[in-house]
Amino acid sequence: AAARGCGGAWRRAWQRGAGGPGPSPRGQRAAASSAGGGAVPVGRSGLAPWVPVVGLEIHAQISSNSKLFSGSQVQFAAPPNSLVSFFDASLPGTLPVLNRRCVEAAVMTGLALNCSINKKSLFDRKHYFYADLPAGYQITQQRVPIAVNGSLSYSLCIDNKMSQMVTKTVRIKQIQLEQDSGKSLHDDTRSQTLVDLNRAGVGLMEVVMEPDMCCGEEAAAAVRELQLILQTLGSSRAVMAEGQLRVDANVSVHHPGEPYGVRTEVKNINSIRFLAKAVDYEIQRQIEELENGGTILNETRAFDSKLGCTVPMRDKEGKQDYRFMPEPNLPPLILYDAKSLPANMNDQQVVNIDWIHERLPDLPSVKRAKLVEQYGILPEHSFALLNEDGLTEFFENVVKQTQMKPKKVIGWILNVLLSYLKQHSLTVKESPVSSFMMADLLNLLEKKEISSTAAKQVLAELWKGEGKTPLEIVKEKKLELIQDQKELEQICQAVIDGQENEVITMVLG
Repeated sequence: AAARGCGGAWRRAWQRGAGGPGPSPRGQRAAASSAGGGAVPVGRSGLAPWVPVVGLEIHAQISSNSKLFSGSQVQFAAPPNSLVSFFDASLPGTLPVLNRRCVEAAVMTGLALNCSINKKSLFDRKHYFYADLPAGYQITQQRVPIAVNGSLSYSLCIDNKMSQMVTKTVRIKQIQLEQDSGKSLHDDTRSQTLVDLNRAGVGLMEVVMEPDMCCGEEAAAAVRELQLILQTLGSSRAVMAEGQLRVDANVSVHHPGEPYGVRTEVKNINSIRFLAKAVDYEIQRQIEELENGGTILNETRAFDSKLGCTVPMRDKEGKQDYRFMPEPNLPPLILYDAKSLPANMNDQQVVNIDWIHERLPDLPSVKRAKLVEQYGILPEHSFALLNEDGLTEFFENVVKQTQMKPKKVIGWILNVLLSYLKQHSLTVKESPVSSFMMADLLNLLEKKEISSTAAKQVLAELWKGEGKTPLEIVKEKKLELIQDQKELEQICQAVIDGQENEVITMVLG
């Protein structure tokens, strides 16, 4: 869902934490505006404001049938260790073979995020020891990644008002290809750890965002927009519940005009809602720690969603600890464009950047603009349509099949149908009411054969999934609007005749 903007959260923080007179929230917003961010938290002394800084590292699992360097299948929730090749298990003598699909997905994502694509990129080994990393190193792109210097625009609501939206931009430092690790399952009752290597070697794109954000809601809005872009491209399914999109948030605070403070990293956040909470909690924790005379440690933390707080995991490892070195078993990755493509080159042997660029689909921002222009709906409605998977297609199918104007259709889709879906925790594709049924119902309403109240009754019946059409329900429940004036008069007269005492009482007062 669209984020609300940072002002409200920091006004609340200021009210809780300010011990002196301090500047007013209006003064805070003015200071924040001049800094290009949201509202800035004020210290307890009321004198020095704090500037939060948030940067993100996002790991997106590439949508591919096989892994990045092996032919093992990629499948969620497969039986443990059932999708592991010799290379995934790091048996001696096995060599990596680069997956073309993963390269194309990374190029496509880089182009969609306005990045420069490096025609020559390099692979590196990042060394660290963990049970779910059999080789003792991860193959990644630390020195020369596949894409650099991009940007992502995203929109925020101001004070939770969908009609008041502001567009912001975060810079993309780089996108790099790398392999995923396996999964460790910690069994506390038996004091043992089980390792599942199905995920080991699965292709990832790591999207590194510059520290251009200032609160959890900005971070959440940026990740949600990235998620929509990845799903539109098909480069990643980006389902956070399945671990296909994982976020590491780097957070620090400092006073205006001073260098950035010591940052902490909140690892492996698997929900957009939790991301917003984790970042805001960590900002407030650091402010309180510093104002109480403490120091911020350069450490890795985890977000406990049940407690709503971050907890320490380990001291932050520096680059030198990873002992980066060039990957000796992989040559440089060479890409081409239309100008550099050698003559008589087999297209199946190369990746053509221009060919991929020509086939990019409309991105979410373009889709929203087209929805507003084509159907005359409000911009905030276009955001709501795209934020729910399949809702845009549902809306357009209804519009095609009904005589009702799109501006009225959108109200029924967002206010009534979507409310039912959320109430029953269903996706659009799981809706028992099809777009065809919805169109039939709205046609009855548009022809004035039923009232809006009756239409809602019919929709409630349709939701039961008994296979009845809207018209059948209307007749069965006798919900038709009566158009004949004489018939209406006869009904009224019958009511009066049957309630003589009540009528006399009303007339005589």
